[in-house]
Amino acid sequence: MRILFDQGTPVPLRRHLARHVVDTTFERGWSSLRDRELLGVAEQEGYDLLMTTDQNLRYQQHLADRQLAILVLLSTSWPRIQLRIETIQAAVESIIPGEYQEVAI
Repeated sequence: MRILFDQGTPVPLRRHLARHVVDTTFERGWSSLRDRELLGVAEQEGYDLLMTTDQNLRYQQHLADRQLAILVLLSTSWPRIQLRIETIQAAVESIIPGEYQEVAI
């Protein structure tokens, strides 16, 4: 699976998703893109999943017609996220195209 980490998603999480290809918006030069633009570019570039900490994304964007799955981490705290690695991994493995999920941290 191709995963794109949005701003705020802790990069060290990448090590725990080694079975997947993980890029960041910063690495791709997409840090300045607004949510709508980012979602479109990520889909065009063949990403399967956007991982973000933006809890308002589902209220600010129309997500119904998206093929890109979206996984929202409900914290930006790496120490807290580390305690939920297995839950995050399970969510990544089970998410389907176009689905929106939140992981409580």
